Amino acid sequence: MPTPSAEKRQFQRIEFDAVCELHCEEEVWQTEVLDISLKGVLVRKPRGWEAPLNRPCELVIHLDDYDRAIVMAVELRHVEDDHLGFKCQYIDLDSVTHLKRLVELNLGDPALLEREFAHMLD
Repeated sequence: MPTPSAEKRQFQRIEFDAVCELHCEEEVWQTEVLDISLKGVLVRKPRGWEAPLNRPCELVIHLDDYDRAIVMAVELRHVEDDHLGFKCQYIDLDSVTHLKRLVELNLGDPALLEREFAHMLD
């Protein structure tokens, strides 16, 4: 049975295993993506992570052996024992193109993708 937060979720989460960097203030942490959606990302909590909730950061998700990347301005929304949940605050056109293609390949339903993309633009 879905949880209330899962029922309210407008964006499908895609399991995705990729290396990423978290840039927050003067610190940079290497970690990995656990899942991603058009509006947020869940990453493994790096050692030494101490940033408070709602902290703005930048997330760089490396694709194709570092040839391409998804770059997002994100805000820390929740912290659990071993992972961090971020909400996307801003994403540039190149990055949103890569992200849309990634979601499209994993959803397999163009109508669902277009609905999610319309929610993202709201």
